[in-house]
Amino acid sequence: MKTRLWALILPLAAGLACSQANSGDAPEGTVDLASLDAVFSDFSDPDGPGCAFAVSRDGQQVMARAYGMANLEWDIPNTPETVFEPGSVSKQFTAAATILLALDGRIDLDDDIREYFPEMPDYGEPITVRMLVHHTSGLRDWGSVAGIEGWARTTRIHTHKHALDIASRQQALNYEPGLYYSYTNTGYNLQAMLVERVTGQTFDEFSQERIFGPLGMTKTQWRDDFTEIVEERSVGYRRGADGEWHMLMPFENVHGNGGLLTTVGDLLRFTRNLDTGEVGGPEFIRLMHEQGTLTSGRQISYAGGLFVGEYRGVREVQHSGGTAAYRGFLTRFPDHGVAVSVMCNVGEANPGGLARGVAELYLGDAISEESADDDPAGVEVDPARVAALAGGYRDTRTGQFMELAADGSSLRVGGMQGFQLAAMSETEFGSPDGISIAFEAAAEGGRPAAIMNTPVAVDVRIEPVGEFSPTAADLADYVGAYRSDEAEVTYWVEVEDGSLVLKDRYGDGEALDPVYPDAFTQGGTTYIFHRGDGGRVTEASLSQGRVWDLRFDRVQ
Repeated sequence: MKTRLWALILPLAAGLACSQANSGDAPEGTVDLASLDAVFSDFSDPDGPGCAFAVSRDGQQVMARAYGMANLEWDIPNTPETVFEPGSVSKQFTAAATILLALDGRIDLDDDIREYFPEMPDYGEPITVRMLVHHTSGLRDWGSVAGIEGWARTTRIHTHKHALDIASRQQALNYEPGLYYSYTNTGYNLQAMLVERVTGQTFDEFSQERIFGPLGMTKTQWRDDFTEIVEERSVGYRRGADGEWHMLMPFENVHGNGGLLTTVGDLLRFTRNLDTGEVGGPEFIRLMHEQGTLTSGRQISYAGGLFVGEYRGVREVQHSGGTAAYRGFLTRFPDHGVAVSVMCNVGEANPGGLARGVAELYLGDAISEESADDDPAGVEVDPARVAALAGGYRDTRTGQFMELAADGSSLRVGGMQGFQLAAMSETEFGSPDGISIAFEAAAEGGRPAAIMNTPVAVDVRIEPVGEFSPTAADLADYVGAYRSDEAEVTYWVEVEDGSLVLKDRYGDGEALDPVYPDAFTQGGTTYIFHRGDGGRVTEASLSQGRVWDLRFDRVQ
């Protein structure tokens, strides 16, 4: 491959940016550049896309550095001033706008959202603005429904009109408002629309006036018109099936859930305000960090567009994000005055791992001293006992199928390629990420049910299911057409080569895998067929991560 001029200029440009970021006396605990560059070694190729990061101590930026290319067609490198999209990192900005509106007295966080969105259905129990902030509304994710319809995000120019239209068509919720946590972009798009309906300004105008401008975020705006020219914007890339880089851009106008155009330095200016309250004051800081509470009284880790928790024993406030091929992570360690922002224009990047890799270098001994007991080492358990727990399970809230696989003394969630849970005892398994499964007493000769907990979902009961090997006659029961007005789509279920196949309006489809009686999976979605009087299949439903129990009527 030919040598590029930018390949020679890029190290110099990155070094100049770093020297500017570190102008003045070096702060205590300065990290050497070689250690920082090593964190991003996979993204420093001048023939590929890459990342930028910035670090602050006690609110002052002490480092900024960039790697890889912003535009492969024009050989333009990333710099610390490159504009990226950080995906759902944007949610904290939307929550901030909502909270500022509440502090103005123009809304109340406990208002029923139907006061502002009368087109939304009456679900019997009110959905409050606060529930939108904390993802406890029960609203289905509009983008997931659009994907079920056949128009996943990045395949159509979605707008807020589309998002609201899909939300207003949902005759059911994932769950009763406040009962559970379920991450949903719908709640954050509604917040952006709420600000516009209350103020008469565009969401970007309000944000510029109340947040971006006062904080000196001069290179930040909302992507409310994807066709707009944005100076110094990077292009998002991912590897194609041919192994070459291909563009993958968010050609859509929905925002509030994501859609922030910003720099790593501007992100640090915002997160500093979460300590100082320069904008909003002490009550703003409190509400931004107020974690959601379920109707059971359980507190979740999600606050105002922020996850509040710990990383290796150190208190952390963070959020990750991804839109198209952009990736982002913004994290702050309040007790140590360290904040790190990372954004990438490469879909394969793990911005959370990169940001924490940088943070560990700045936190130093704080991690090793405070996390000695943080990682559960596990105990030795007879592999035969673990093997007796392995098999299929059903989430009793959603009907979704889950496979637990035995791996010596550990369990793996999602099969042998899934994530590992170490044995804490013969009946309890856990991970450093706060995920645990505790098994109940087993009936004679059977596998026991269990209670699963994660940082955002508590007391999730999973029950064992038996294997399902449907006969040709069994499969024939499911053949037909199924219609959902909520997703505005009809699916056709057919039998091909001895397997059940779900086809879309274009005749495309894939085989479904049977997992328990009347239930099948494909691509992370569980399809369940429901029978009426006489045992005939009369409807079907699907459940996936952000859409639970979406119903389809059998129409033929």
